[in-house]
Amino acid sequence: MSILHADADCFFASVEQRDDPRLRGRPTMVATWVVMAASYEARAFGIHSAMHASEARRLCPEVVAVEPRSAAYAEASEALFGVFEAASPVVERHGIEEAFLEGPPSLAARLREAVRREVGLPVTVGVAGTKIAAKMASRAAKPDGLKIVEDGSAFLHAHRVEELWGVGRATAAKFHARGIETVGEAAALSLPALIALLGAGNGRRVHALVNNRDRVPVQRARPRQAFGSTRSLGRGDHPPAVLDQAAVRVAERLRATGVAGRTITLHLRFSDRTTATRSRTLPAAVDDATVIGATAASLVDTDRPLTRIGVSVSSLEVADRLRLWTT
Repeated sequence: MSILHADADCFFASVEQRDDPRLRGRPTMVATWVVMAASYEARAFGIHSAMHASEARRLCPEVVAVEPRSAAYAEASEALFGVFEAASPVVERHGIEEAFLEGPPSLAARLREAVRREVGLPVTVGVAGTKIAAKMASRAAKPDGLKIVEDGSAFLHAHRVEELWGVGRATAAKFHARGIETVGEAAALSLPALIALLGAGNGRRVHALVNNRDRVPVQRARPRQAFGSTRSLGRGDHPPAVLDQAAVRVAERLRATGVAGRTITLHLRFSDRTTATRSRTLPAAVDDATVIGATAASLVDTDRPLTRIGVSVSSLEVADRLRLWTT
């Protein structure tokens, strides 16, 4: 079994470009007075997160600044992790847009396709035998790529020490002061030598990292509070049919996890980029796609043009097949 590291590229900016076709291919930043995220088009001009917005505009006068929309990012993150957790029984969340997963290398391409299809976002995946090598592989594969590492040690040893995940500026500076530039050169040091250079705790930790011996397993996250699926609507898509497909995906995830839920929530995004949610709580927990889809459809009470539609199920409990609503 391998470890996959999946990371949604330029997450905030990618959500904005997904939701507003006018932004696609254009330098885009999510910003107030400071840049929160920059698209790859903006990064090409040197724009990066934590930069002052005025400096970003100086570097790229044509950059499009978008106000942050926390609700949209939370919804996209929920959908993203729904795909992750449908793909692997063991998922370790890191932030709102990246995770480690257990699975075979063949899972990586399928995972990328599922995220693109169901969430509408690009995701880069690195695959290796350890977390650190998988994380470094996903970094190397960006943007929107896939890298499978067969020899983790050789892969890591080719990097500069400051590029190694878990090695900060202070540690890198100590290596450079000793004339050590690459991870391979650091790996050639004995454990006592690393402890003398970095201290006991940090020396042992870095010794494990540079030798690709960081065998910490993927940690299963706490039980989910909800399962959901949303999809962008393209030209010719029929919202009721898309909603039915989302209900089927949610039902599959519920059953795979052995849970059912009582609260059905409809998620809508309109062409003016506003959003709405509507919920209904049922008297008994369900994991049936027909019931989930019909309940969500009954909550649709608008003729406004939609750009995204989805459904989620919450108020979860362990499934009891004798009392579930089924058809």
